[in-house]
Amino acid sequence: MPYQSVLSVVAPVRDGAADELDRLLAEMGNGVANGEVIDFGTLSGVHFARIVVVPADTDHRGRPLPANIVYLADLDLSPEEHLAELVRLAGEGVDRVFGHCEGYPVGAPGERERLEWLRSRVARAPATYVNTRGRTREQIVQEAELREAVSDFLDRRPDLRDRHPRAVRDAIRKFVGGEPRLRWALEPADRPGFAARIREWAHLAWVGLLVLIALPFALVAAPVYALLLRRHEKRDPAPHIRADEATVLELAALEDHLPMNPFTAVGQVKPGPFRKVTINVILYLLNAVTRHLLKPGDLVGVKTIHFARWLFLNDRRQVLFASNYDGSLESYMDDFIDKISWGLNLVFTNGIGYPRTRWLIKDGCRDELAFKDYLRLHQAPTLVWHSAYGRLSTANVAANERLRKGLHSDLRGDGEREWVQAL
Repeated sequence: MPYQSVLSVVAPVRDGAADELDRLLAEMGNGVANGEVIDFGTLSGVHFARIVVVPADTDHRGRPLPANIVYLADLDLSPEEHLAELVRLAGEGVDRVFGHCEGYPVGAPGERERLEWLRSRVARAPATYVNTRGRTREQIVQEAELREAVSDFLDRRPDLRDRHPRAVRDAIRKFVGGEPRLRWALEPADRPGFAARIREWAHLAWVGLLVLIALPFALVAAPVYALLLRRHEKRDPAPHIRADEATVLELAALEDHLPMNPFTAVGQVKPGPFRKVTINVILYLLNAVTRHLLKPGDLVGVKTIHFARWLFLNDRRQVLFASNYDGSLESYMDDFIDKISWGLNLVFTNGIGYPRTRWLIKDGCRDELAFKDYLRLHQAPTLVWHSAYGRLSTANVAANERLRKGLHSDLRGDGEREWVQAL
């Protein structure tokens, strides 16, 4: 079993096709994918999937930024395996969506033609976040079913309420073992195999080597970088612009259909090599930190994110950020401001129009109103979005996993009592 992977497909929209594409995506999803064109629920190992259109724009020099359709998927299998299954099981849906793109095979393309075209549009995400690597969609869904079955069992057994925790646990274990559909819960969940772990160790070693090589040069260059940074921070325009009310209402209509939501935003990178180098280095280091150093399920205090990624568009002139999170957008933004404002600033200060920062990490989103208006202004409507477990928060998923572990683990000390209390 591999670690979770992400797939990003980016393709320019054909001239004159944007309006028709928007209508199709609205019919497909209206915030929650209905499966009539592409049934993501039938595809293996898909946690989340979305289709977003990034509208055409111009950059700071007046150069055109073509409209792009972006397909994002968070997976338990490799992107190659997912694409092969996608064209095999949903080929006609793929034609209907990507047929609006430049260069898509005309007529009635076969699986091979579809697959080759999609492969040619795959983009690498410079930074990603996975709540808990190794936890599969199947595991999450099964453990939710386990929770429901155990809760029903306890409802039928009020006599267990006053029993010793060990007796309660033994009764639950006996119940689970007696149900063929639940016996899997008495064994630990599968974890990534040796090959996957080797790849992770190799990546960590490679990042560490690069840091060691670059460190002496970074120390020498630090004073010059600091001077250039403050010069740019003082000169970069940071206007406070609000999205119009109609746009905000349109975006809000796509949200809160489930206890979790998708968020997609696109912004332009500030001009000049200084900002381009800065954001590339930051995203590279961010990816290494989220991949190897963070505690599972905890993004430096923020525990409500399932998956997230950053993606460059249009020759790295634009950056797309996409996440799947619990709760409302307002609470999501507040969570970041309160717990990891420096992290927000570190990444997003390189975007045109972001509230002014000091030394990359200070101020910025601390101007709460300016920051929230900035996000709404750059938010892209997520018309098509699929969640395999849309009613399960990250806390629900973690609690269900602990329930399963308690059935097969050696619970020492107060472990049994705490496990029973959490039921």
